[in-house]
Amino acid sequence: MPAKSTTAATADSLESKTDKLINYNDAISYWTEVPATVDGVLGGYGESTSVPRADVVGSSTFMRKLNTRWSAEPNKVKYGIDFGAGIGRVTRDFLYKICDKIDLLEPVIPFVEQMKIELQPLMNEGKIGEIFDIPMQDWNSVQGRYALIWCQWCCGHLPDDAFIEWLDQCKKGLQNDGILIVKENNTNDDDDLFDPEDSSKTRSDKNFRRLFKQAGWKLIATDLQKGVPRELFPIRMYALKPIIN
Repeated sequence: MPAKSTTAATADSLESKTDKLINYNDAISYWTEVPATVDGVLGGYGESTSVPRADVVGSSTFMRKLNTRWSAEPNKVKYGIDFGAGIGRVTRDFLYKICDKIDLLEPVIPFVEQMKIELQPLMNEGKIGEIFDIPMQDWNSVQGRYALIWCQWCCGHLPDDAFIEWLDQCKKGLQNDGILIVKENNTNDDDDLFDPEDSSKTRSDKNFRRLFKQAGWKLIATDLQKGVPRELFPIRMYALKPIIN
């Protein structure tokens, strides 16, 4: 799912109703027809716009602020995973700089095929681990594998219940001092909005925070993305750690 324009969604504000409208097969059908390019995966906000560069700068700045808040366990690889990886843009331009090795998850097969081309230099360097060509709701994490779980512009394809189940898998997958980053568009008020074009929803900041709390995650930092066109919904980064009881 790309950076979302405020004109893309329909104002269907009840979360339970938006969840019922989400259809995974419709989403896959839509994205399979989208060109496997930066412009395609970003919904027309490709290299001719400020979005790709601003996105990387914003993510890099956010992670520098968190530099002392996450790390790999002693004697473990600083392993990351890139959810909704598309053609590998985020890994190629950013994640490889802060992780020793990266897994990627992307269910749209043409994107996966292009990803293997885009990431060939990093594969040759041993920076790329596994590529999961499955939906994120089918992912079963390996206990304690990841220092960083990165999820960007894809969790809108999950209804709230499935999103919470995915958050539970993330807990299992994190190393002891690992961190989860969710980077997504927010609506401009407290309601979630359904987008019939790609069968996804844009969550409100309020709903994200509610779901994180319900799933047992502590929000340790958050920031808004800067330098993107005004017609886009706000893009917010959330840094999360599991609540230890």
